[in-house]
Amino acid sequence: MRRQIILPRHKNTLAQMGEQIKLARKRRKLTAVQVAERADIARSTLSLVEKGDPSVAMGAYFNVLRVLGLQEDFLKLAGDDTFGRKLQDLELL
Repeated sequence: MRRQIILPRHKNTLAQMGEQIKLARKRRKLTAVQVAERADIARSTLSLVEKGDPSVAMGAYFNVLRVLGLQEDFLKLAGDDTFGRKLQDLELL
């Protein structure tokens, strides 16, 4: 399997996302063991998710969000493509 290369400035974005997931879990007063079991992932994988590790599969991130009731947030990924719409509009001119 090929390892993903993430630039340092983008690692901060992933780390921030992981921290937000961790805070969402704590707000719900769920332990890491409970979330891992409900998401059907290892406790160590949840730890990586909460750190924003890029080696974790998107499916694991989705299952954690599902357990937290935040699965709809997944639909926000690339949902507001302002730059893409601007490029599209330029082609129409």
